Amino acid sequence: MEALPEALAAALSAAYPGHINEERPLRWIWSLVGGMTGAMTVLHGSLTEYLVLFGTPLGSEGFSGRYPLDVHDFVLAGEMTIYREEDPTRVIRWVAGDYALLEQGRAQGVKLDPGTWLLEYAHGPVARCLPMALSDTVFSALDGTTIAETFKSYARSTLRELLAGKI
Repeated sequence: MEALPEALAAALSAAYPGHINEERPLRWIWSLVGGMTGAMTVLHGSLTEYLVLFGTPLGSEGFSGRYPLDVHDFVLAGEMTIYREEDPTRVIRWVAGDYALLEQGRAQGVKLDPGTWLLEYAHGPVARCLPMALSDTVFSALDGTTIAETFKSYARSTLRELLAGKI
């Protein structure tokens, strides 16, 4: 798994020149959201979409959040297990190579096994997701460094896209 993030970022850069973060090595940022702790790197960000690598070597569990857009997760390694509010007794599992969709307006309980890594893509009003994405960092961890690094990484990517004429 160690080489996969860099190789994936390079492949995406080749496929989408000028739209994928070219910073190497990848810059990892804490991601504290819905009770889950992981690490992420922003590969692409704009006002209307984002692409991040997210995961944890230790495993984590929490609340997915309820977003105004669809969130597409591609399991690169490990296992992601979820349950949904409409049927909390039914467990759904995804393993490496699987695709999972968190539909707009839905929420779920999520468990990431140790060594689980996801490629996550979302399209829609990204700014409306930031309160949930940063709430644990702001109100629980009180980690100004992670807040600043998250905004810096997303803002840098979004500015690059705006200058290229993409919203």
